[in-house]
Amino acid sequence: MGTKHIIAAFDFDGTLTTRDTLVDFIAFVFGKTKTFWGLLRMSPAIILMKLGLRKNWVVKQDLFALFFKGMPYSEFQKYGRSYANRIDKIIRLKGMNILKCHLNRGDEVFVVTASIENWVAPWCHRVGIKYVIGTQVEEDENGNLTGRFLSKNCYGPEKVNRLLRVKPERDAYVLYAYGDSRGDKEMIEFADKGQYIN
Repeated sequence: MGTKHIIAAFDFDGTLTTRDTLVDFIAFVFGKTKTFWGLLRMSPAIILMKLGLRKNWVVKQDLFALFFKGMPYSEFQKYGRSYANRIDKIIRLKGMNILKCHLNRGDEVFVVTASIENWVAPWCHRVGIKYVIGTQVEEDENGNLTGRFLSKNCYGPEKVNRLLRVKPERDAYVLYAYGDSRGDKEMIEFADKGQYIN
């Protein structure tokens, strides 16, 4: 392994942050009251998801559509850029310290997340992370959000699939992976050195 370069792949929600950023981003855009009523409306579907009776990505997409369907994509991007300042306030120090070690060593750092790229990437680029692999959203011919995801939800085995699409020569690098939940299991097991941060 001596001559191979190092890639460090980090989950985002719960690993580099102290909370789920989907709900936090919704509250950032729409306020706590509207977010509360939206979550209440979605609660039967969320309960079914927790019981394993409804797929994670379906519920996540439905929640996203409830709030963002019809919003101009350009406006959504602006909110994503503004949210970068909010992320600074919900950073998990343990994950951030490990991240900084990799950046300072000159390792190639990726964030591989089920969260939407539009609100993760601006913060990542600001702190020196070049590569962000996340869930992408669809816009219609008028430039408005359809409420659907353009890519598969970047969760579980899809994290490995997406990373391999960008870095397919697996024997050419040593992979470190960091996560905090079931959604990171496959990526951590795929790594040469995997670690749960919680």
